Amino acid sequence: MNPESSISRPISHLGSFTTITPLMAIAPRVSIVVPAMNEAENLPHVFATLPRWVHEVVLVDGHSTDDTVAVARRLRPGLRVVAQPGRGKGDALAAGFAACTGEIIVMIDADGSTDGREIVRFVAALVAGADYAKGSRFTHGGGSDDITLGRRLGNLVLSGLVNLIYGTRYTDLCYGYNAFWASSLDVLAPDCAGFEVETLLNIRAAKAGLKVHEVPSHERGRIHGTSNLRTVRDGWRVLKTILRERDARLPAPAEVNAGAGVPADQGAA
Repeated sequence: MNPESSISRPISHLGSFTTITPLMAIAPRVSIVVPAMNEAENLPHVFATLPRWVHEVVLVDGHSTDDTVAVARRLRPGLRVVAQPGRGKGDALAAGFAACTGEIIVMIDADGSTDGREIVRFVAALVAGADYAKGSRFTHGGGSDDITLGRRLGNLVLSGLVNLIYGTRYTDLCYGYNAFWASSLDVLAPDCAGFEVETLLNIRAAKAGLKVHEVPSHERGRIHGTSNLRTVRDGWRVLKTILRERDARLPAPAEVNAGAGVPADQGAA
């Protein structure tokens, strides 16, 4: 991670600030991406934690057979709904990212495990100078009510492998609560289908030299339903992603705007 590296972030509406707290206002618009499949029972809990000041919420519907979309639209006026073209969390996030119109993108889960009230921490890290704000359950101030011993050990081993190969100091590798500047999408470019997407994004952020800041986050248990995550199957996919990305070239940015835009810390007041 290169602290000197920064992708330009053109912000065209610096004269318009959104109040976040009595001591914080930001100019960048914030988009929240929520991939969901049959999460109608959980969405009232999830959406109740989302701040009203965000620019947009993008729900990516993964071929739900319940009334996920109807519930979401009732709960959040102005909600944007994207029909997922394929299958899997990675595929859903890629579709959601492509639909965002904000300068900051935040990814959360629809099962109630990620608390929308923490979004301000991620946004604050970005406007203070980070390129990529990475949630961590294992840094000081973080925690989990849901993770099993097997998943904890697997995450520890896989995080250690990424740190060894890519020179990072990540404390958490496989967590779905992250945020980044939309201008970083060219190099992050998620192109995998499953739960390995978080690992892919974390690795590509490091390879691109983005300034990564870990944000403490508390993971809660799924409220209703059962998870599609399978520890062995998805752990194997994460391992293959780690090894494949070692020799892979980063996606080429569509456009390089060296010296353009404004520094991240000029987006807050």
